[in-house]
Amino acid sequence: MAERLRDQASAYLRQHADNPVDWWPFSEEAFAEARRRNVPVFISVGYAACHWCHVMAHESFEDAATARYLNEHFVSVKVDREERPDVDAVYMAATQALTGQGGWPMSVFTLPDGRTFYAGTYFPPRQLQGMPSFQQVMEAVSSAWRDRPAEVEASAAQIAAHLASAQAGNRRLIGSLEVTAESGPLSGEVLEAAVDAVLEQVDQRFGGLGGAPKFPPSPLLRFLLVYGSTDRPAAGAAASVADRTLETMARSGLYDQLEGGFARYTVDRAWAIPHFEKMLYDNAQLLRLYAHWSRSAPSEDQRHLALQVSADTAAWLAKRLRVEGGGFASSLDADTLVDGHRREGATYVWTPDELRTVLSGSGADPDAVLSLLDLETGRMEDGGSTLHFGRVLQPEEDRLWQRVRPALLAVRDRRPQPDRDDKVVAGWNGLAIAGLADAALALDDAGDPGEKAAIILDLARDAAGYLLRVHYRNGLLARVSHAGTAAGIEGLLEDYAGVAEGMFALFAATGEEQWYRAAEELVLAAEQRFIVDGVLQDTAVRTDQLAAAQGSLSAADPMDGPTPSGTALFAGVLVTYAAYSGSSRHRALAEALLSHVQLVAARAPRAGGWAMSVLVQALEGPRELAVTGSDPRLVRELLRTGRAAGGPAVVVASGSGGETAVPLLRDRPAPDGGALAYLCRGMVCSRPVADPEELAAQFRTLDS
Repeated sequence: MAERLRDQASAYLRQHADNPVDWWPFSEEAFAEARRRNVPVFISVGYAACHWCHVMAHESFEDAATARYLNEHFVSVKVDREERPDVDAVYMAATQALTGQGGWPMSVFTLPDGRTFYAGTYFPPRQLQGMPSFQQVMEAVSSAWRDRPAEVEASAAQIAAHLASAQAGNRRLIGSLEVTAESGPLSGEVLEAAVDAVLEQVDQRFGGLGGAPKFPPSPLLRFLLVYGSTDRPAAGAAASVADRTLETMARSGLYDQLEGGFARYTVDRAWAIPHFEKMLYDNAQLLRLYAHWSRSAPSEDQRHLALQVSADTAAWLAKRLRVEGGGFASSLDADTLVDGHRREGATYVWTPDELRTVLSGSGADPDAVLSLLDLETGRMEDGGSTLHFGRVLQPEEDRLWQRVRPALLAVRDRRPQPDRDDKVVAGWNGLAIAGLADAALALDDAGDPGEKAAIILDLARDAAGYLLRVHYRNGLLARVSHAGTAAGIEGLLEDYAGVAEGMFALFAATGEEQWYRAAEELVLAAEQRFIVDGVLQDTAVRTDQLAAAQGSLSAADPMDGPTPSGTALFAGVLVTYAAYSGSSRHRALAEALLSHVQLVAARAPRAGGWAMSVLVQALEGPRELAVTGSDPRLVRELLRTGRAAGGPAVVVASGSGGETAVPLLRDRPAPDGGALAYLCRGMVCSRPVADPEELAAQFRTLDS
């Protein structure tokens, strides 16, 4: 019945192609069909790695009787939230307005014009603990549509008005992008209050923020690391929270202790039992965070741990998510198909007996290895346990674990593996490129004795080449591709800005100007595509249905979720671009986009982490480091010194000093056979130096 889904870019949609439900992708044609039949639209939103999405699919969408009812009374639309975050955001807001909560799978009932009148999340096949069955929900919705049309219309109008009000709130948060002479300078005073608010949320026993479920607060951790590298008030407290959170996550069941890579979140407060899906967007951000932490962690053991996590997570990306051509797939499922049944985490969990069997054959003392693990805290309902340490390992303990990892991984690799969603999402790949580039630099600056840094940097280059070759055409960026072909909608603001972020990071790591030129094109295209009548938008093209659902009012949502908001990403690349180009106009635009930080930093710091990190960078100048010359050894030493002294807020450019597309490098000559470093703020530079120690001293003077 669902042949329309068979050739979709989304693995999630393709997974439903054999359902008896007559699914449509989200499209004008689907809503036109609802108008023709005079029936409501059922919109089911999920994603490939979602455990409960699979559960509802098996219970309801694979059931013939349920499918018959849906096909008779509704037009059914299947949406991948990762492919269509614009659709997900609108209907998630409606679901939360109606129920006070949200999640996936999301089940939304709309009029044929797209306005919501009823919504929920997972519905079981039978009434359960006060929750109606899906059949009961369908019958109630169908009855209301048929017998009480005035009530349905009133409900849809009320929800659309509520969403319009929320969009008006977003407009007020971001404010006007018209910069005037009265526009005041940036202020960082609110950032100390944001750190204080974070300190109130810290889990003093297990680290991280809040209780269960526990998510890695990646955008916020970026702020804490950047702020912690300054001499501003509360910098020490910010760095301390970041240090403990990053170390705790790296020694927990959230992190794959055998192969690298992080799960989406843990269901418990102690970080021991993950929801096992692994998402590109989480790992891209965390890879970069651990690379940055490797420079600032207070102890040598922590710096070693950060480098190990960075290297292993990069290797996991290459092994598990890299697709042909160099891009990265979206995710690995939480579930593994074992003997015809989906079992959550089946690939990853172990019984004590299984561990002893493998360890006995590895030559290690099984009791010594098992004593490292907290199997009880990591125990799941089926009796298996995650590999959770729950504590800091001593150096000799860590060496023991590193010795036995290969044997355990070899056995695990022979188990059934989770499915992969092969679609390539542009913005997430941009974040991955940035993470890989920074990880390569961190390893190289730390004296990586092998070829890890070079391999990781090549992974970043390959992914960047894939995006420019497959996703970017005639100044437009496609959001997704599958099997090397772009498909679906134009990229969102988060895609343009995310890819630009990756390209700028890759240029900083390599000095290869093609990446700078690509980033510049994307920044300028985003400015043109997403600022409409002075209002920033998340989408360049909005469907009639989404416009109706939001009361025909829209604005970018500046608040971070698991990924940084498009607004925050765009502000960040504007600050970086202004540092490279000297463009005061783009600097002013970035400052205008950061105005919402003053309102949200102390009230909701977890929703403003990336923007707060950009604000710190902007307040720091940002510091600009241009290194030119023809002596590779000296160029490398100067760059290494600058990265160590400048922290994550420094903007770095390097080149030969001749003709260049990068204004920061222009008119920065270096003597033949030598190299010079120029430390600048706002294109105003200190005396060029050739000695790394003098450069480090200039950084100290600049900060004083």
